[in-house]
Order: sequence, then C-alpha cells, then structure tokens
Amino acid sequence: MVERLRVGGPYHARVLDALTSVPRHRFVDAALVTQAYEDTSLPIGHGQTISKPSVVARMLDVLMDGVTARAAGHLGRVLEIGTGCGYQAAVLCCLSRHVVSVERIKGLHDKARDLVAPLRMNQLRLVYGDGMLGHPPNAPYDSIIAAACGASVPESWLTQLAVGGRLISPVDGASKGQMLVVVDRHEGGYQRTEYEAVQFVPLKSGSI
Repeated sequence: MVERLRVGGPYHARVLDALTSVPRHRFVDAALVTQAYEDTSLPIGHGQTISKPSVVARMLDVLMDGVTARAAGHLGRVLEIGTGCGYQAAVLCCLSRHVVSVERIKGLHDKARDLVAPLRMNQLRLVYGDGMLGHPPNAPYDSIIAAACGASVPESWLTQLAVGGRLISPVDGASKGQMLVVVDRHEGGYQRTEYEAVQFVPLKSGSI
C-alpha cells in the first residue's frame, strides 16, 4: 500500500512512515481484511467508512505543509473530527505531540477505543461528543482535520485553530460538489484555499 503511494506521490517521508507504522488491517472487519491494503474506502458500521489510504495520505501531507508543521517538523496538537474506527487517529499519533479525536457515534467511539488500545498510544485522547463543537478544553490546536463533509467549516473549529495552524476539511460547495478546503490562521485572520474534489460521509451535529 505504502509503496503504491510512494510511486504515486510525492508525499512527506514522515507521512509514509506513519502509514507504514499503523497496520490498517487491524481496523477493518475480519471479512474485509483481504481488502485492507487496497486503495479503497471500506464500511466500518453505523453507515460510516474508513477513508481510502490515498485520501488519508493526501490530507496528512497537506497538513504537514502548514506553517506550524514546517517549523516544528510535526503536526503539534491535533484535533480530529470523526474518529471512526480509529485508524487515522493512530496514524496522526505518529505525526503529532498530542491528538484529540471526537466521535459522535457511541458505537464507533467504543470500537475505536478497543482497536487503538493494543497500540499503547498515550498521546491519543478519544472523546465521545458532537464534533461540530470541536473540543474547547484542549484548544488551541496546531492542526485540525475532519473526516466528514459539511456545508461550511464550523466557526467553533476556526476559533479553536491556533495562530500559525492549519485546518483541512471536506466542504460541500453545492454546484462544485465536495472539495477539500484548507484554512490557515494568521495573525491578521484566516486564509482559505480549495483543493481537489473528494467524497466523504456527511457532517452531522449532536451525538448518538
């Protein structure tokens, strides 16, 4: 999987190393293990999916190009919206000082907790709650990454993004469809940049 990404890159070496370090097959159902290292999204229950490896690599690569990441050599304090099965959170731990990952579906939150436990990632905190609110107690964050697509970037995420930090999220641009959007926060405000088309599950409020 990583060798295919390397050929199709370029990606930051640290991103590829992180993807190599986390066994993706541990995060998919037993019936799907043979597809774990294909470049495809897979169902993880509750109507949700684990993202394609190439999409994970792309989003993390763009985050690593952020101001804070370039200066520090890592993603710093990270907020992830949408834990899912925990795979991306585990990869983020290889690139960050601390990761807070929020999941609104209790069944997935519990599943992720069980799946990441054997990896002993002490810098990871899994939170059950409404991801649209972010997680103010640990703000500000140097990096924010979302695994679900909304009509806009929630104001709560923007206020929790540190100056010098970078946020990446799919956003539904109506006629344009879903696009990857990057927001960089500077001393004077926010800079928004649109990237390529993507396909993610919808961002929803509340917890269930």
